[in-house]
Amino acid sequence: MPSPKYLDVDLPIDERVNDLLISMTPEEKIGQMTQVEKNSITPLEVANYFVGSVLSGGGGYPIVNSPEAWLEMVNNFQEAALRTRLAIPILYGVDAIHGHSNMYGAVVFPHNVGLGATRNEDLVEQIANATAEELSATGIYWNFAPTIAAPQDIRWGRTYEGLSENTELAATLGSAYVRGSQGERLDGTHSVLATPKHYLGDGGTSWKTSQIENFLLDQGDTRLDEATLRKIHLPQYISAIQAGALSIMPSYSSWNGLKLTAHKYLLTDLLKTELGFQGFLVSDWEAVPQLSPDYYLAVVLAINAGMDMIMVPFDYKLFISTLLKAVQLGDVPEMRINDAVSRILRVKMRLGLFERPLASPNFLSKVGSEAHRILARQAVSESLVLLKNKSHTLPLSKAIETILVAGKGADNLGMQCGGWTIEWMGIDGNQIPGTTILQGLRNKLSANTHIIYHPSARFSEDENRILALEKADVGIAVVGEMPYAEGVGDRDDLSLSSDDVELIRQLRPICHRLVAILISGRPMIITDVLPLIDAFVCAWLPGQEGEGITDVLFGDKPFTGRLPYTWPRRMDQLPFDFEHLYSDEQGPLFPFGYGLTADP
Repeated sequence: MPSPKYLDVDLPIDERVNDLLISMTPEEKIGQMTQVEKNSITPLEVANYFVGSVLSGGGGYPIVNSPEAWLEMVNNFQEAALRTRLAIPILYGVDAIHGHSNMYGAVVFPHNVGLGATRNEDLVEQIANATAEELSATGIYWNFAPTIAAPQDIRWGRTYEGLSENTELAATLGSAYVRGSQGERLDGTHSVLATPKHYLGDGGTSWKTSQIENFLLDQGDTRLDEATLRKIHLPQYISAIQAGALSIMPSYSSWNGLKLTAHKYLLTDLLKTELGFQGFLVSDWEAVPQLSPDYYLAVVLAINAGMDMIMVPFDYKLFISTLLKAVQLGDVPEMRINDAVSRILRVKMRLGLFERPLASPNFLSKVGSEAHRILARQAVSESLVLLKNKSHTLPLSKAIETILVAGKGADNLGMQCGGWTIEWMGIDGNQIPGTTILQGLRNKLSANTHIIYHPSARFSEDENRILALEKADVGIAVVGEMPYAEGVGDRDDLSLSSDDVELIRQLRPICHRLVAILISGRPMIITDVLPLIDAFVCAWLPGQEGEGITDVLFGDKPFTGRLPYTWPRRMDQLPFDFEHLYSDEQGPLFPFGYGLTADP
């Protein structure tokens, strides 16, 4: 018996898609439009309900969090899909927004805010490619990244996911990420489908317009006229589509009161028709039920607006039965279903999933590889922004006799990595492979340098006797934000914590020169403490390679980073009116693009 036409790789993809589509039952079609969280479904149920996609959300790792267990988990779901009548492979997706960071052992790169500071397209493309190698090694060919928002208010908890407030920079680097992830051919061995997000205007929401309790900006309402929406928030998607994007995730947020998940004009008329987007749209986590307390109506609104795949993510049986009913009653046209399924199948075929549904263990050595760690270390070094350098404090000499190091962030990989690391909200402590800033200092300097660390800068008398000095040569204070994600990180005050301020005040009188390193997902209010500090370094959320910071502190690499966001002088300046920024003391503390160099 000859193989069906849809399996013939020599035929045009559209011909293959059409051949498969006419063979499918309504249940098989709607199954393809269904995406389920991996803990809410078994491989057998994937087969029984013809489910088209499975995902791991933040913290969605297997019981044993190892590359081998990830590969086994994904392949188990895939094998079940292949046992169905038509053997349509699933597309497994994850949020690998700064590396395959749900997985223990994967390299955790700097978050996008740091990559924005590098302004290095080639570097971003290489990082996306390295992330794709580690994902594909575990059988995952779909990444819910990059975020290409242009955050206009840094109080937003997702600011660090954005590459810059500047539309052009976000578009340039976002497109580089798409190219790096997808490679020259989407069916390449390590090519992974990218997902620019969150369409459209997620970085422009107004204060206290979110319907989610305790969220201040996230999932809020973007209140702009269409011309401004297109000017600030649309160019990134035009560039991403030109770079080959075939999956886009619409935002939870609204535009002038109407949620994007149900916005037919923006999803279908603008994105698919005007811009000619040929891929598919996937909703965000439980975004559809937000549309209406009537779940039937919510599903109808989302599908008819142009949503192609629904990240359910839990009660997939209810979603499938609801959409089947809507089609039977004529509330969702069959033509809309066929269009959605065709888009999904087209991408699966372009990915080569029908030819390579199961991943082999041959590439597991890619995960956490030395080459990827070197790349991450380079990215850290290039992302650092020097904000102050009084009397050429930096670079430091490797012949320093004494260094006092303070701050919880000096020895905390979880704080370095930020949110979306192992867990959705990130982790606290050194639970993953990597190098902290403190360890980087110890690796950089010889045993002739006394490095004394105390998290809160309360150095004991015994330590002072070890120093045998009134003052240490250098003090290094590592301050900043503990991990958070999404709207949980929305803040009405970006001041340094009282503990961090006190730490700086404790260090100042006991060292000749004081260096501050800020670990944060956005600019913070540092105006009052800046006069106490000789050199101030913004390190963003650098990820696991803390030696990238010490490389620059000691002059092995130069400071090249520049601010991807305007730095406020005080909270009442936010959100900035970027069209009318003052250049005096009424203006920002540091402008967009600011960054000093430190000559040896």
